[in-house]
Amino acid sequence: MGLLSLAIWTPIFFGVVLLALGRDEQARAVRWIALIGSIVSLLVTLPLYGGFKLGTSEMQFVERSPWIDRFNVYYHLGIDGISFWFVLLTAFITVVVIISAWEVITERVNQYMAAFLILSGLMIGVFCALDGILFYTFFEATLIPMYLIIGIWGGPNKIYAAFKFFLYTLLGSLLMLVALVFLYTKSGGSFDVATWHRLPLGATAQTFLFFAFFSAFAVKVPMWPVHTWLPDVHVEAPTGGSAVLAAIMLKLGAYGFLRFSMPIAPDAAREWAWLMIALSLIAVIYVGLVALVQQDMKKLVAYSSVAHMGFVTLGFFIFNDLGVAGGIVQMIAHGFVSGAMFLCIGVLYDRVHSREIASYGGVVNTMPNFAAFALLFAMANCGLPATAGFVGEWMVILGAVKANFWLGFGASTALIFGAAYTLWMYKRVYLGPIANEDVRQLKDINAREFLMLGLLAVAVLYMGIHPKPFTDVMNASVADFLKHVAVSKLN
Repeated sequence: MGLLSLAIWTPIFFGVVLLALGRDEQARAVRWIALIGSIVSLLVTLPLYGGFKLGTSEMQFVERSPWIDRFNVYYHLGIDGISFWFVLLTAFITVVVIISAWEVITERVNQYMAAFLILSGLMIGVFCALDGILFYTFFEATLIPMYLIIGIWGGPNKIYAAFKFFLYTLLGSLLMLVALVFLYTKSGGSFDVATWHRLPLGATAQTFLFFAFFSAFAVKVPMWPVHTWLPDVHVEAPTGGSAVLAAIMLKLGAYGFLRFSMPIAPDAAREWAWLMIALSLIAVIYVGLVALVQQDMKKLVAYSSVAHMGFVTLGFFIFNDLGVAGGIVQMIAHGFVSGAMFLCIGVLYDRVHSREIASYGGVVNTMPNFAAFALLFAMANCGLPATAGFVGEWMVILGAVKANFWLGFGASTALIFGAAYTLWMYKRVYLGPIANEDVRQLKDINAREFLMLGLLAVAVLYMGIHPKPFTDVMNASVADFLKHVAVSKLN
């Protein structure tokens, strides 16, 4: 068992152990096992950083063994500079989410913790899979624990939200399965993704494949106009579910564009880049305006996520190094910042049981430590320099200007809208005099909450001040990716 298998199966193993424990009477032991499991799962990913070779675009830590011999399906894993950081990000966010649920979840604690650990392993599997069927298996399997998290521990309309989430994302993936089978036949019976990258395909085949993959990945990102499931799901999901959904699950779709859509159908990707750029700019501008009028904090941050992910797809489809690398950096930064934003909303909701902005006001008077953390994350969400939120957005804007000045101009409006809706929310919730008795009764964050937010604050500041380790890892892979998609595959 290699390092990548350990990263995938360690959290799944701990999740299965928790499911076997059973009753809520053992909740204290369950919480500790879950925390130990998440920390061990993070620790087994750290040797990947020490052993990762810079300056090469080759797949590293590769594992390959037969899985379904009859159809030539392999258990084939590997990571490059594009997928590397998402393995570590997933393991890190899982630790934070387990800490966030420590006192909040009191029923079916073992199932809740197990769902997150199993989900963590499955998401890491998506980022590591180099076999088409293995990728599809992990990609679809992530729906099951998230469906249960929303449907069991969610809000009043949790069943509606869980069904909407499941149906949108499952239906989007059916065309992807057809595309995988098509590629299997075209490649002479291989599900190897690297083999698919080298296939000479006609214009019609490439267009079909591009939109087949688009149906799965655009819903997952989610791109406008297939984003409507996200606000409903975020509003109903428990805090941990919202954090993982925003921080990691949205990235599965964006990652799919880089691993499947663009390298397999590069000519179609270039031909339809105008459509992807248009949809991305609509997400950045229009959805940013929609976020401005939200009264529910979770909905506001959900729409903010759609706008920020619009930056990611914009960066990919301008086909230059700054844009693609900036899109990947933005994915990582958004993982830290959006996860932190949702956890901050969770801290308030646990005390007041309301997500409405109007229910608050003057929180800084009773929770000064918490308000300081919330301000940092709000500034990062705006793209303030020296925070993680700035680096990726700035790289994408520079890349967009390099491609076309007006693209960069349109993208830069996101910084204005982002500052407007984020600071407007912060002002109404945290600043000013104490607005009501609920706010007057609030107590500042405890040591557990301080640790949870502190870990994210360190990540946000470190990435903002010193982004070089993040970009160094991906530079060679991004250069090779751009070289590959620039070469015509038309036969």
